[in-house]
Amino acid sequence: MSTFLAYTPPAAGHVYPLAPGLLELQRRGHRVHVRTSPSLAEQLRAAGLTAEPVDPRIIAALGRPGDEPETMTDLLARGSYEMTDLADAISTIRPDVVLADTNTYGANTAAEASGLPWMTTLPSLLPMPGKGIPPYGLGLAPMPGPVGAVRDKVLWKLVEKVYGRRMLPGLDRLRADARLASLSSPLDYFRRADRLLVLTGPPLEYPRPNLPGHVRMVGGQLWDPPAPTPEWLLEDGDPWVLVTCSTHYQADEALAVAAVQALRDEPVRILVTLADAYDATTLPEAKNLRVERFIAHAPVLAHSAAVVCPSGMGIVQKSIAAGVPIVAVPYGRDQPEVARRVVESGAGVLLPKKRLDADRLREAVRQAISMRSQVKAATAALDAAGAADRFADAAEELAPALR
Repeated sequence: MSTFLAYTPPAAGHVYPLAPGLLELQRRGHRVHVRTSPSLAEQLRAAGLTAEPVDPRIIAALGRPGDEPETMTDLLARGSYEMTDLADAISTIRPDVVLADTNTYGANTAAEASGLPWMTTLPSLLPMPGKGIPPYGLGLAPMPGPVGAVRDKVLWKLVEKVYGRRMLPGLDRLRADARLASLSSPLDYFRRADRLLVLTGPPLEYPRPNLPGHVRMVGGQLWDPPAPTPEWLLEDGDPWVLVTCSTHYQADEALAVAAVQALRDEPVRILVTLADAYDATTLPEAKNLRVERFIAHAPVLAHSAAVVCPSGMGIVQKSIAAGVPIVAVPYGRDQPEVARRVVESGAGVLLPKKRLDADRLREAVRQAISMRSQVKAATAALDAAGAADRFADAAEELAPALR
């Protein structure tokens, strides 16, 4: 059997999707080690995985809850710590295969420099061009035909140029420190690993008949840390509408405020989870409101009529799996693209952040609730049941004992 070392950023949205596949690898007899934040390592240990915290300097670089949202510059700036940290973990654990999350730029650099079999894990949509694939990050709908092909070609070049300015200087500094050649395009970052493990698939991914040979699209990996179902969730009453802020802070408190204003007189109960914005946000009063910092999504979704969220990949895939329609209000990162895929898959509606107010959000929630039967097609396409096996199968392709 083989030893796998998984290295993640200290962000629940990047750690939780790894858990099903890593647990399946362990069930198959492999040794699995994880490096992540102290609190997330504790949750993974409770689930049965071996997990230890990353270098404390990485945690210190995150700032405090309520600070400005993290940027690409911030992610790259802590890359030198990740390089050293992963190299130390490799020396201690002596893994056969390394898995490095896409947002750990230093860890991916160190993994490549190590010479070990190596996978980049991507808990989001594949940011690579292909026939009929709109340019990543702009949230554009597919446009078939010659006009669409020209639009996509032009805008993909623009996206590549913009991301190149943001990513390449910092990436190339890390690569120079590791004695690796510089990259000519930001897309090359997703071509370096032996495997690019994409933790999503239909219905959110567009069809790709010519998927690059090193890419494995293994489907949505749905996991919550073990926790009891709260008694208040099971009390009789109106259906819940789950309103989530990002688990990795991005100043989206206005979404929670607008949701309370929109829904306090509707025949629903409002559950707002504020995550890192919990201590920095004052919400309007409402008799049908409950506020939590975090709560496992699965039991809430079983009692929810709709979800209002910034369209992070984790909550989107869990909502689709549960057949719960989504109101997507994207703020940044990959969220505009994910929100577009929510609409294209029939899983919900999109409300742009610049148009967010109580009246529009109330109407969007009503529209989403009316789509409940329509969401079933997206749920059927998600095929979450076999995702952990597909993850483990892809990881085992690099295991020396199985090659």
